[in-house]
Amino acid sequence: MIQRSKVDGQPAYVLHTYPFRETSLIVEVFSRDFGRMSLLARGARRPRSAIRGLLMAFQPIEVAWSGKGEVLNLMKAEWLGGQPLLAGEALFCGYYLNELLMHLLPREDAHEHLFACYGQMLARLASDPAGKVREADLRAFEKALLQELGYGLTLSHDSEGQAIQPDAWYSYGMEQGPQRLEHAEAAAQVVCGKTLLDLEAEDFSDPRSRIEAKALMRALMAHYLGGTELETRKIFKELQEL
Repeated sequence: MIQRSKVDGQPAYVLHTYPFRETSLIVEVFSRDFGRMSLLARGARRPRSAIRGLLMAFQPIEVAWSGKGEVLNLMKAEWLGGQPLLAGEALFCGYYLNELLMHLLPREDAHEHLFACYGQMLARLASDPAGKVREADLRAFEKALLQELGYGLTLSHDSEGQAIQPDAWYSYGMEQGPQRLEHAEAAAQVVCGKTLLDLEAEDFSDPRSRIEAKALMRALMAHYLGGTELETRKIFKELQEL
């Protein structure tokens, strides 16, 4: 882990904040060049704090920090603008992305491509109140996240190196990738070959591909989360039940 004594002008997004002592906040940010960082915002909880209103999730900001150790001192934050506020289901999707990044991204590990994907995803969520593209975008972001973490999906060929056949059935092993089945038998994470190819192409026009890809990505995320249950999924499930 590289310790940075002073950094200025760093583009970032706030992933999460929580209180620290009486007047301060610990701010978890996703920065472009340094990845996930923990910053101490001194006095940010005071009513007249100039920085308090800038530490909002899903808004692009530019930050400066200094110090050494796991938690550094937030010295400055400036709002970069241009990002509409999220609402409704888009807001839940945004919190889902933030939870994934909080639980899966190691600290101080730069992921510039993923940072760009995250910003694009937030823009799509804000510009799509009807939610028509969210399913495809969420799958694309999940794929990009796993790729960046070194868990890239194998979708064009099976575990024996054979090309995926659209009309065949496969069981997706977490470490082995797709394993062809004789028929749609009872096995872990059974998906149609067309679903794997559609997921590779990020084409979710086929309803079955959407359903199977969602189930597959949910299982993969649960595996890499190591049993951690995401709060956004629990809340969204409860709202659907109501």
